[in-house]
Amino acid sequence: MNFGIAERRIEQEMPHLYPVDDPQFFRSMGILMGPAIVQGNRVQELVNGEQIFPAMLQAIREARRTVLFETFIYWAGDIGEQMADALSERARNGVKVHVLLDWVGSIRCDAKLLETMSEAGVEVRRYHPLHWYHLMRMNNRTHRKLLIVDGSIGFTGGVGIAPQWTGHAQDPDHWRDTHFRVDGPVVAQMQSVMLANWSKTTGVVLHGDAYFPPLEPVGHLPAQMFASSPTGGSESMTLMYMLAITAAVRSIDIGSAYFVPDDVNCKALRSAAQRGVRVRIITPGRHTDEATVRRASRGIWGALLQAGVEMYEYQPTMFHVKIMIVDQLLTSVGSTNFDPRSLHLNDEANLNVYDTDFARRMTDIFEADLKASRRITFEEWRHRPLHEKVKEKLAAVVTPIL
Repeated sequence: MNFGIAERRIEQEMPHLYPVDDPQFFRSMGILMGPAIVQGNRVQELVNGEQIFPAMLQAIREARRTVLFETFIYWAGDIGEQMADALSERARNGVKVHVLLDWVGSIRCDAKLLETMSEAGVEVRRYHPLHWYHLMRMNNRTHRKLLIVDGSIGFTGGVGIAPQWTGHAQDPDHWRDTHFRVDGPVVAQMQSVMLANWSKTTGVVLHGDAYFPPLEPVGHLPAQMFASSPTGGSESMTLMYMLAITAAVRSIDIGSAYFVPDDVNCKALRSAAQRGVRVRIITPGRHTDEATVRRASRGIWGALLQAGVEMYEYQPTMFHVKIMIVDQLLTSVGSTNFDPRSLHLNDEANLNVYDTDFARRMTDIFEADLKASRRITFEEWRHRPLHEKVKEKLAAVVTPIL
């Protein structure tokens, strides 16, 4: 029952009715999807841990009223200690600090770090811990990565709090990832997403100007913070991806740490390629923390490759980026992978930015990752060894529940 979905899944491919730059697309994304597209935002990309963690730590250390932090992975290590120290210092100085850690993702966290934070006044809670009354939803994890400071500065992306995310992806022990600092009115939506899970976990509703201060425009980017959860729209993220893919007329670039799209998404990607859209997808190569997922992914590449989709495997280290860029206009970033767990079982959150300049910058980073990746052709895929094909078939059975 944990692995089942109560809601009906999207089973039919959506028709291509309008392009990404059509006003109807914006209406669909801003009304059909739920969160409004708000103007006046600024988004700064942070590439790899050497840029990501200093920015996050600085924002925490400069907090004056509130810090809210939700994450899937929080493990032992130096960066975990630095985060705990920064959060604790702010709490001791009167800042209201709320930390929500997924129970499964933080199971390797040093208990002393949690004790240090709690003793300093940080409110630390676990999402869906192991209790008899949680058994029906044990497989529903929060995979969101959200940090909101003073209700006005937000961070989201793919990083967890662990040594693997430090450095600059210089070797297989240091992963490739991207995170984003966000300023402007859309931060209120980020705060709302975080507080929904906080109230679900604690029964406490946090509100007031300490959490939702007035936010003035600070840039020119239209954006929305989009969330999904099995308890409140498990198919929402799938629908968002489907709308974007079916609207594409020129290009779709996808980076996904775990790429195992279901049949309807595969059909949408194939249809896009067949109508002339350039579709490029980067996934992890031999350096991966989930070999079973990689096998399941490779097993479904045949039809995609035949349709003209370009598949690439990142070579230097684990590729943990989650990004989709459509027609050099829409960029979607956040915690969501292109796999059954993210699309149907996890709580996820993505930031959608609608701007050509921002999309161009993200494409430049994507192109740099392409240069460090190896393209897999249909001929190479078709002639892979028999033992790999067998492993791929077996992996496909269990991947939806990993």
